[in-house]
Amino acid sequence: MIYKILPMMALLLMSFSANQTNSKTPLVASHTASALETKAASIYGQLHSATVSALPKMESFTKALEGFYALKAKGKIEKDVLTLVDFSLSSNTKRLWVIDLGTNTILFHSLVAHGRNTGEEFAKVFSNKAESYKSSLGFYITGEIYTGKHGKSLRLDGQERGVNDNARHRAVVMHGADYVSESFIRNHNRLGRSQGCPAIPVELTDGIIDAIKDKSCLFIYHPSRKAPSRLVS
Repeated sequence: MIYKILPMMALLLMSFSANQTNSKTPLVASHTASALETKAASIYGQLHSATVSALPKMESFTKALEGFYALKAKGKIEKDVLTLVDFSLSSNTKRLWVIDLGTNTILFHSLVAHGRNTGEEFAKVFSNKAESYKSSLGFYITGEIYTGKHGKSLRLDGQERGVNDNARHRAVVMHGADYVSESFIRNHNRLGRSQGCPAIPVELTDGIIDAIKDKSCLFIYHPSRKAPSRLVS
């Protein structure tokens, strides 16, 4: 009987190995589309905050969770904190959410800038190239804090090949800026713009950076990206 069983075992092992290899390439790690949507809807319904009046769009939140789970499965995330930036929204509105997925609490809801060559009031054009002064979409892992020309700043490591994986080389970081404010909007009819960084209000810089530093997930969303994403290894 052994000579009949061994070929069958070999075939099963080969099939398992192939499935394991293929599972490393898609963005979704272990969640099917339907399971992900169900999970996202459940968490979305529980999101709460004492100060936030507007939740992110369900579509952007679901995509953010998709990448969060994939990065966590790869062991790249050490915090259950998800930062979502929705660049489909006007820069005159608060379009950044910092969410504690351990408690389903929205920690921050803030204005955030896009790159000067990405658009005026609305973000429209994106790039992964140095000196483009454009924002890059996709998933990032937050890195270390440093002090730069904008003061306290946070390194970002892009996780999508050809989409944002030049972020560290381009010095695309999170930092505070005085042009990210309600007063700037009143004076210019739009938020100020960066050189490609997701700049935030000066008064929120310490709180947001301290909450998301050291390997949490940041996702910058725009509906123009329709193709399935692939994460860098």
